[in-house]
Amino acid sequence: MNADWNTKYGTRRVRHDPPTLDEAIFAAVGITDDQAQQAEIAAALMGMPLDVVQAEVKKQARTNSRITATRVIAGEQGAQRSVVVERRVVRRFGNDKRTGT
Repeated sequence: MNADWNTKYGTRRVRHDPPTLDEAIFAAVGITDDQAQQAEIAAALMGMPLDVVQAEVKKQARTNSRITATRVIAGEQGAQRSVVVERRVVRRFGNDKRTGT
């Protein structure tokens, strides 16, 4: 895969960051609750040996069992829906007339 591509503004480079093992395990947890299947999914995603991933899945399961942070909102008819919160970063450049800087 070529990381460079041409636009009308010139050549652009695409940064490629491969996923970490924690991210692969997080994805596997979202798919299934079974730890053995989570380890298989994460190992397949990362291309790592199954025994290494199983140890990490067990570690994260212990920490996740202590900290449970599930946010679910019940609607009017009792249906559950997810809430996504995004943070928008505001960048200020140079002199800003509002703040006087």
